[in-house]
Amino acid sequence: MEKQGTAKILEEIGVFLELKGENLFKSRAYYSAARTVEMMGEDELRRLVHEDKLKDVKGIGSALNEKLKELVLTGKLSYYDELKASIPEGLLDILRVPGLGPRKVRALYDMLEITSLAELEYACRENRLVGLKGFGPKTQENILDGIEFIRRYEGQFFYNEALQFAADLLARLKNFPDLDEISLAGSIRRCREIVKDIDLVASSGEPSRLARYFTELDPVQEVIAHGATKASVRLKAGINADLRVVGKEEFPFALHHFTGSKEHNTAMRHRARTMGLKINEYGIFRNGETLKCSSEADFFEVLGLAFIQPELRENFGELEAAENGTLPVLVENNDIRGIFHVHTYYSDGVNSPEEVAAYCRDQGYQYVGITDHSQSAYYAGGLNSSDLDRQAEEIAALREKYPDLAIFHGVESDIRSDGSLDYDDQTLEKLDFVIASVHSGLNMERERMTARLLRALEHPLVTMLGHPTNRLLLGRDSSTFDLEEIFHTALENGVILELNASPARLDLDWRHLKKIKNMGLLVSINPDAHRVEDFRDTELGVSIARKGWLEKADIFNTRSRQEVEAYFRER
Repeated sequence: MEKQGTAKILEEIGVFLELKGENLFKSRAYYSAARTVEMMGEDELRRLVHEDKLKDVKGIGSALNEKLKELVLTGKLSYYDELKASIPEGLLDILRVPGLGPRKVRALYDMLEITSLAELEYACRENRLVGLKGFGPKTQENILDGIEFIRRYEGQFFYNEALQFAADLLARLKNFPDLDEISLAGSIRRCREIVKDIDLVASSGEPSRLARYFTELDPVQEVIAHGATKASVRLKAGINADLRVVGKEEFPFALHHFTGSKEHNTAMRHRARTMGLKINEYGIFRNGETLKCSSEADFFEVLGLAFIQPELRENFGELEAAENGTLPVLVENNDIRGIFHVHTYYSDGVNSPEEVAAYCRDQGYQYVGITDHSQSAYYAGGLNSSDLDRQAEEIAALREKYPDLAIFHGVESDIRSDGSLDYDDQTLEKLDFVIASVHSGLNMERERMTARLLRALEHPLVTMLGHPTNRLLLGRDSSTFDLEEIFHTALENGVILELNASPARLDLDWRHLKKIKNMGLLVSINPDAHRVEDFRDTELGVSIARKGWLEKADIFNTRSRQEVEAYFRER
């Protein structure tokens, strides 16, 4: 191995040792050796090794000498491989965040068990770093900025981020004077939880001018391609955006085609062929003749189908339902009557219970459910039973002050490794409702995790199962357990499943929701809010609920205040 590669490995060994919490002098020895190797002439390192004189170089002791000989002569170092294998892989990813060195990454691992960028981001958004020694509000803010910077160049974005950039583009393009129609398309229009690029479809009598106008918009950093009817750019935000411009008559066909998905489009083309038709982004054709459509609804009607909402276009049974008249009437944002799963400054939230109540009243909600973390969540300032009593007194006073708003007192209780909750029943019985969630031991083997969740679901005081699969998008896979058994047990015990609307979670996965709906399980769309601004995430949850075929009746928090109060009394 040549000197640059050797120096890099020495540097990494120093980092690994710091991550493992080894003596700082030990890691510094490797950093120093890396600098020494870098300063050598191009062939000097190999010559010193062959002449067995490397041990005479200042800063290279006998132990380092042996390791360098192995590395230079074989191109490998077993010590390096073993050390690297002993460190959670995600910690190296976290080191990419500007301002986070090995010691701080190690501290985050020791205190919060953080092993991925997604977990780190989630901890920051829950304010878990604010009270940690060596961190604080400004550090937490800088870390979030650093994570955002990294993600921009990884080519994947949370849906809500991509939607924000896309909405800005759409608004700017609507200022083009010769625009006929324009719409978002692609994965954003289908409300996919992760988005790689932004697709827009427009119609205009001046396609070339519109494409040029698009490439010159302020958010554009780089023009990737530019033609007479299409343009591709990279935005300053790091995401790519494509604009396709067609004639007014072609717009419905292009919009359907570029909305996708690929699987939905394939199924549609197959259906068209069985009817003696051909479809593409330019039209529907019979024997070479174009059939006119003024809208996407007309397009579907020609093919004998009811209009299929964009969220459903995943070849997930939507064509059959559109043919049979069984498409769902999807839940809408204005169907949501209240919010559950809200953290306050009693644990790791930002706002007081009164600030939460005032915000909900001003937004026109009928009820809110406050659920701070339970006592096992020490990292999040979890509440003991005395804290809960004190919070109950404050909520009782707020009920007097805000009579038009039902304020339910709950808790997000940790599910321990054996499936028990971390309060006794006497404490839980004082509350209006209980969200049970897993926050530790997320990688437990399938059988144990299944048994753990089953025991929690069978607890008579559990109202909801929080973020059921424990996934973090772009950072952590779902826990492994028997989904079928969990769903059936939740149904048998009347437990509501949470659709956690935090953009980093969106858990439950929309792919499970259609089955849940057919089973008759109730879902609650909860923002897992740590500040009142997070209440807006409920709309993301609604998008995912729609994608999962859910209707108003399937969603618990579309019920009225009186219905929810009755439900809790019965529980």
